[in-house]
Amino acid sequence: MAIKGNKYGVHRVIEPQGVLTQAAYKIDNDMSKEYSNEIVCDVISLNIDSASFTQIEEACGGDEKKIEAMILSIVNERGKMQNPVTGSGGMFIGKVAYIGEDLKDRDLKVGDKIASLVSLSMTPLKIEKIKAIHKDIDRVDVEAKAVLFESAIYAKLPDDMSEALALAALDVAGAPAQARKLPKEGDSVLILGANGKSGVLCGYEAMKKVGPKGNVVGVVRNPAQVDALMELGVYHKVIVASATEPVDVMTKALEANGGKEYDISICCVNVESCEMSAILPVRDDGIVYFFSMATSFTKAALGAEGIGKDVTMIVGNGYTKDHAEITLNVLRESQKLRDLFDKKYV
Repeated sequence: MAIKGNKYGVHRVIEPQGVLTQAAYKIDNDMSKEYSNEIVCDVISLNIDSASFTQIEEACGGDEKKIEAMILSIVNERGKMQNPVTGSGGMFIGKVAYIGEDLKDRDLKVGDKIASLVSLSMTPLKIEKIKAIHKDIDRVDVEAKAVLFESAIYAKLPDDMSEALALAALDVAGAPAQARKLPKEGDSVLILGANGKSGVLCGYEAMKKVGPKGNVVGVVRNPAQVDALMELGVYHKVIVASATEPVDVMTKALEANGGKEYDISICCVNVESCEMSAILPVRDDGIVYFFSMATSFTKAALGAEGIGKDVTMIVGNGYTKDHAEITLNVLRESQKLRDLFDKKYV
């Protein structure tokens, strides 16, 4: 009879003891052990966190064999896919292979295809083989197994879209759900990293929420992206500036908002040193939402203090109530966004 593990997976921690699996350096990825409150999945694909994949790709000079070797090395060393530089992971899609007896009352059965909605940085993972690496979309196809703990969240893959499409959207599900929750009608919203997956989904939700009296402005580095973004209809305006240059971002962002500071900014940029570009254009008592694992919260806290900004800063933890359904519904509602995702991320 399978024994019962800790609800949060502490029984899988190898070192250091006394921490949760996300904070652990090494966790137990032995898939032969059965626990009564775990779910084991045969993994189909990993969606590596964008900041993590970018760092790995740059460290490997874009060489796929080196990327493969680095990913295998991380997982073999740590028992999970947690980039030692960024600290972040990603998510997986897979097929349920085992459901512990304590979890039999869940709306889930062996053979169901699901997407994990918890980070790979805390998920026991055992990779047998890497089948393909899709550098343009941060996806790795694998033969592997992964464990979901009793506390873990997941989503069944929908019947009305492909696995790859659902994975691409669910990978950033926390962001558009927050973009629906945070603004109110008439607000001004600035979105950095406006051309990425999370950026366009946030733009769509923010546009719906702020209404005709609001203003949603996107920030991109590449001027060639502006026309296509405006055609998508997810921004009122798009400005061109590097998110690593906060003074330039602030100048152009304020100009795009009639000289007024913003109520909310959302940072979806997957590179470092973008904190002040998200903070500077926002009014006192405004909100800054960091949806990027490249964010330094030390830089954000000290930077806001240094310029005398009294803003509420929110950590993008990847989970918001109903975030999976909200995000998939965006692709159901917007044919333009669905076509974009099908073309760019599948």
